[in-house]
Amino acid sequence: MAPSADAAAPAPTPPLVPLIATQLKFLLTNSSLPIKVVQIWSGCSSGRYADRFTLGIPFCLDYVYWDFLYNAMHPKVAPDVIFGQGDEGFQPLVDYDESGNGGKSCLAHWDYRDPGGLLCLVEELRLLYIEYQKKLVEKVDDARLKFEISTVLAKEGIEVSMVSSTGRSDEVKFAVPLLDLDLKMMVPGCPWKLPQKIHLQAIFPVSSSYLSVPSAPGLKLTSTPDLKSLFSVDGVKLPAWVDGMCMAEYIPTLEEDLKLQVVDASASIGCRRRFIEALAPAFGRPLEADPIFCRKATVLSISGIFTFLVHFVIPLQFPKQQPILTLQSCQHCNSQGIPITSPPRNSYPWSPRWEVTEMVERIYDYLADECQNFKKLCSDGFPQAK
Repeated sequence: MAPSADAAAPAPTPPLVPLIATQLKFLLTNSSLPIKVVQIWSGCSSGRYADRFTLGIPFCLDYVYWDFLYNAMHPKVAPDVIFGQGDEGFQPLVDYDESGNGGKSCLAHWDYRDPGGLLCLVEELRLLYIEYQKKLVEKVDDARLKFEISTVLAKEGIEVSMVSSTGRSDEVKFAVPLLDLDLKMMVPGCPWKLPQKIHLQAIFPVSSSYLSVPSAPGLKLTSTPDLKSLFSVDGVKLPAWVDGMCMAEYIPTLEEDLKLQVVDASASIGCRRRFIEALAPAFGRPLEADPIFCRKATVLSISGIFTFLVHFVIPLQFPKQQPILTLQSCQHCNSQGIPITSPPRNSYPWSPRWEVTEMVERIYDYLADECQNFKKLCSDGFPQAK
């Protein structure tokens, strides 16, 4: 006889000890980094409370995963920390003791009453881990990498790491922060809680042999996710890497190009806002609109007795790229009770040189005909909602 679903279900994770939960909550709320809680568990199989967890700590455009082990019986004591596989050489407390700086660690002044204790510990360990990885990279027997390290490691915020994988040569990854700009200040009313950044990822193969013309590193731009509301790095064309070039030469040119594009992206918000404002005379005041980045708007339209919504998705490249329109019936639903919508449409007349008033007029004329086709689709394909 098969076990019941209830019997097969895993036991729910018990709650964290309140004192520990307070520290974890403070960490997640106040950290300037997007730290992730991977799992929470109890050190005792029959424990009433959980007392340990795994955190994903951002490092070098990836995450390292560390276990923080408290003791539910003694929650006032600082946690033990287990670092990730392959980091056996990272022993920050031993290094502190050997250098005679053990008293500088926040663990030496641990106060369970301070909710920021865990945050201080994570920040301290992360900084030490950055230095640990830099020292590993500096030991690499590769003349080219030694030169790159000597010329760019002084740049503030740069991170490097050794990348080892089975069956492949070792690599060194650089994460270089670009643009010394407060991107949040470029967007009035911006809701971003965490700093938004753009990084250049450069991956160099480790080679002990001399090459007269070393190959170009693997280059890629990355950004924090929320930045895509303002500017997407996916469409940025990277400058060519010339033979014999180093990152100290490459980065200034890249930053100059990026700065111009980010400034243009900020200015394009005004263009999108003027387009949304121009919708009102033709369609009436929008029911919804994105007031910050001006990427979306919705208007209500009526043709005879047929009432429908028009959703506008305005691309970052507006007006070079035209808005995408989706129609949604207010009177027809499918068999699941979901309002019927049209496929996205962007094949209507458009020119980026038109004034926004003409853009809206052309869309209005297009919809006057297109809504009849959409009405017929709704009426023929699905029963009308009652």
